[in-house]
Amino acid sequence: MSGIYSFPVAGATFGKFCGGNLGGEHESCVEFAEIPGAAAAYVLQDTKSEGQGRELRFTGAELDQFALGWARQRGLAL
Repeated sequence: MSGIYSFPVAGATFGKFCGGNLGGEHESCVEFAEIPGAAAAYVLQDTKSEGQGRELRFTGAELDQFALGWARQRGLAL
């Protein structure tokens, strides 16, 4: 899918994966949401202050390939 950066993310419902830190305002989290109006497209955001306002967008297929590759590389079972 091309043009996924042209879709606004206002109104998206974000989930959050956290870990690897002590918690509180400096918790290491990644927020993610399906992009409204885009078929199988997602936005990821960093919650740390130095990463706020930056985002990455991926198709569902791209995220699937990333997740599978990451798990394989780390020796994780799915």
